Amino acid sequence: SAYVLPLTSPLLSLSLSLSLSLSLSLSLSIRLHPELFQADVDEFCQYYGRRDGGACFPDYQRKPPLRGQESNYLGDEKIEEISRKHKHNCYCAQEVLSGLRQPVAVVHCGDGSQRLFVLEREGVVRILTPDLEVLKEPFLDIHKLVQSSLKGGDERGLLSLAFHPNYKKNGKLYVSYTTNQERWAIGPHDHILRVVEYTVSRKTPNQVDTRTVRVLMEVAELHRKNLGGQLLFGPDGLLHIILGDGMITLDDMEEMDGLSDFTGSVLRVDVDTDSCASSYTIPRDNPYFNSTNQPPEIFAHGLHDPGRCAVDRLQSDNGSLVILCTDASGKNSSAGRILEIAKGKDYEHESSVYDLQASGGAVPVGGFIYRGCQSRRLYGSFVFGDTSGYVTEQWQERPLCLGPAGSCGSTLVGHILGFGEDELGEVYILASSKSMAQSHSGKLYKLVDPKRPQVPKECQRPLEPPELLMTACSRHCKNGHCTPTGKCCCSHGWEGPFCRIAKCEPACRHGGVCMEPDTCLCKSGYSGAQCETAERGMPSDQEKDGILDHIIDMTSYLLDLTSYIV
Repeated sequence: SAYVLPLTSPLLSLSLSLSLSLSLSLSLSIRLHPELFQADVDEFCQYYGRRDGGACFPDYQRKPPLRGQESNYLGDEKIEEISRKHKHNCYCAQEVLSGLRQPVAVVHCGDGSQRLFVLEREGVVRILTPDLEVLKEPFLDIHKLVQSSLKGGDERGLLSLAFHPNYKKNGKLYVSYTTNQERWAIGPHDHILRVVEYTVSRKTPNQVDTRTVRVLMEVAELHRKNLGGQLLFGPDGLLHIILGDGMITLDDMEEMDGLSDFTGSVLRVDVDTDSCASSYTIPRDNPYFNSTNQPPEIFAHGLHDPGRCAVDRLQSDNGSLVILCTDASGKNSSAGRILEIAKGKDYEHESSVYDLQASGGAVPVGGFIYRGCQSRRLYGSFVFGDTSGYVTEQWQERPLCLGPAGSCGSTLVGHILGFGEDELGEVYILASSKSMAQSHSGKLYKLVDPKRPQVPKECQRPLEPPELLMTACSRHCKNGHCTPTGKCCCSHGWEGPFCRIAKCEPACRHGGVCMEPDTCLCKSGYSGAQCETAERGMPSDQEKDGILDHIIDMTSYLLDLTSYIV
């Protein structure tokens, strides 16, 4: 099911009668976006104005476009046809892409290229170009690392992808997925939820360089439901990590010896750090920054089974951050709620923004606050759904009317798996008619208003071709990784400003040169790992020089050792 809740900023409709919430939301959107006022007047006049082509209230003179000229509203001759095909509150789910394998999310990178990145649960991310072409080579393929399952209700797999706000310059992206590898292979857990950082390839903007991986955090999980795992950046540039309770009980937590301190929490970290030892720092205004009994990463807690969360693009007048999440009302509960995530809140005891009606046991799936341009009627609404395949409208939770395939060209079919948003703020719905990961029944739909042009003139934005990374660090840091702020951190065995100098420990002797980490290129007459062995048959004067060099090397080594100890 899919639903729509009209919002005003901040959540003004809650304090008003339900019957007025929609009209207030639309009037507020006009005040906040004067550049779109013309289009709204055109649409109002088109449907409610006088048929003789005269003035339309409030005394707005309609000027019909010249023949062949682009128009932002539909002609009079089409009104009858539209009214017949679409009810007043109906929208269309326009099929954009099919043949996907268990899609879970769709995101954009914010670089102006208007590409969409579609996540498939098994561990693959594919690029959909603005021309609706799927690139043959995946943007990211980590299916060998990702642990997923074919069983219904099992949430393991690739969970989320978030691009750094400065992605266009630093090429950083963050991924969360479930796995069961390395040091976690033995223990009381079932799997781990891992959050990692990647960098886009220096050679092509359409592929990730998987060698650049850095692990941010790992969370042990006992069960395969209520995982969460969504990643998102707020306008403050901080990374938010939303985790479910994993259906963990107090007994489970005692058994896992504190490894699940993050479960049921919203974490907030700062990835813009120059530190080569740590992949993130803790913001000083986190509520538990100085706490001795709570992890400092926690921003809020008390969540159970969070669906997709969304940041409102249109911040309120005081610049506060608005994050809305759908969530289960309690452990093992099918009832849903909508939460506004705020600093330090405990949602085990905090009241929700809105309690959802029972939906026959279907789990609520979070969506997006519509701030797009194509539909003025939908502006300011929170679009969400549930896994039964159903979509709503208003805080007075009601199904969103979707037109039939006959009039819309396509219709939403199957279970809703997730929502997405493009660079222009338009909302997408991911659905699949089957639950098995191998099935290619996944589809991507775009939510459009049939009473408006698909891409109104005022909504068009110029395309910017994706560019290669051009920062100094990305060009010159060859034997290390770049931090999001542009510092080159050297891999083991390398040193220097851009990690170009190999390091040998112990140092090469007798004039040997360190060519690779811990690999010396020896001068003629010497051999060994550090060029410490003189070959037989050397002239006596060379032997003396060799002994002298050995004494000098030993003295230098002892001085270095002494300074290191001091």
